Amino acid sequence: MRLLGPARRPGPVVRGLRRLVDLRLWLKLGLGGGVLLLVLLPMLADLANAALKRVEGADGACRILRVIDGDTVTLMCPGDGMQSARILGYDTPEKFSPQCLAELVAAERASWALRTLIQKAGRLAVVREGVDRYGRLLVRLELDGLDVARAMIRAGHARQYSGRLRGSWC
Repeated sequence: MRLLGPARRPGPVVRGLRRLVDLRLWLKLGLGGGVLLLVLLPMLADLANAALKRVEGADGACRILRVIDGDTVTLMCPGDGMQSARILGYDTPEKFSPQCLAELVAAERASWALRTLIQKAGRLAVVREGVDRYGRLLVRLELDGLDVARAMIRAGHARQYSGRLRGSWC
C-alpha cells in the first residue's frame, strides 16, 4: 500500500478542461477575432464593391478596389492600372494619422459611409481633375448623378474642403 508517493500529473483531458476555463485563452481569442474582423470585414466589403460596381469615366470603365479612408480610394482602370485617388470637394478625419481617438472613430465611420454609398449606388462616375503633390489622382465621384461630396457632408461624415488649411477633428 502506497500512502505517499510522487504526485501524478493530470491527464490530457484534465489539462484540456483547465485550458478551456482559463480566462487568458478567451481574452486572446476575443482580441484576435476582433483584430481579424477589423482587417477582413473592410477588405471583403471593398472586394464586393469592386466586383459588382463599375465606375464610368472618360477613360473607360474603372473599378473602386479599396476605400482607403473617407476621401481616398484605390482605382483600377484599364491601361492605367491601380492608382490612388483623392475625392475632391470634401475632407474627412484622418484614419492613419489621427490626432485623437475621436478622430480615428470618425474616420472609420466616414470610410464605412463611403463604402455604403458606393454599394447602394446604381451608377458610379468619376471625372479626373489632375494629380496632387502626393501623386494621387484628383477626382470627382458621382453616385447616381449626385456628387459624393454633398452626400458625405450632408451625412455629417465630412466637411467642405477646397485645399486650404484643414480644421481639427478632435
